[in-house]
Amino acid sequence: MSTALQRDALLAPRAASEATEAAPASLKERVESVLATVFGLVFIGLAMLVTVETLSRKLFNVSLQGADELGGYALAVGSTIAFSLALMGRNHIRVDVFHERLPRRAQAFANWMAILSLAVFGVFIAYVAFKVLGDTLQYRSTAQTPWATPLIIPQSVWYAGLVIFALVACGYALRATRLLFGGGIDTLNRDFQPKSAKEELKEELDDLAHRQAEGGQP
Repeated sequence: MSTALQRDALLAPRAASEATEAAPASLKERVESVLATVFGLVFIGLAMLVTVETLSRKLFNVSLQGADELGGYALAVGSTIAFSLALMGRNHIRVDVFHERLPRRAQAFANWMAILSLAVFGVFIAYVAFKVLGDTLQYRSTAQTPWATPLIIPQSVWYAGLVIFALVACGYALRATRLLFGGGIDTLNRDFQPKSAKEELKEELDDLAHRQAEGGQP
């Protein structure tokens, strides 16, 4: 009985650590799923609109006169969503020529500085975008298009995407800070280091295998 209790006592911290790491991972997956769904819906809708616009011009010589305008809004909103998706997928470009040659603690510090800098940048661009919204409201700006769309509408959605990116970056920076000063050096390096060529190759091969399985290919 005492041996079993000792074993449970030894395993309890490990189980608690695994549960602590699983919680952020689960939240990350949910946020990624929502953002990826919105991103996909935006561009599926844009593709359908462009298709209708092309067919109406070709068959009926009629233009909706808004596809170009909505395409610009879709790209602006989609790019802000892509910022967050790239951050959560560790797909932002980093110059890592010397990164792998550094000691593990130096790597952890570099990874912490990278995500902290990105969080500061995210807050900065959200602040600048807020000033842009203020100017738009003050001058009641409209698009110079046949629709004369009030710019506060697309800019609000664009600003929301930037705020989400800033919040995600700040959340990641707080987690990296906790890991750095809490002794989680290996976890910090695992979750925040630049992707290696092996990781990227593995992701591509896994994606290829997944698509082949869905397509019923051998």
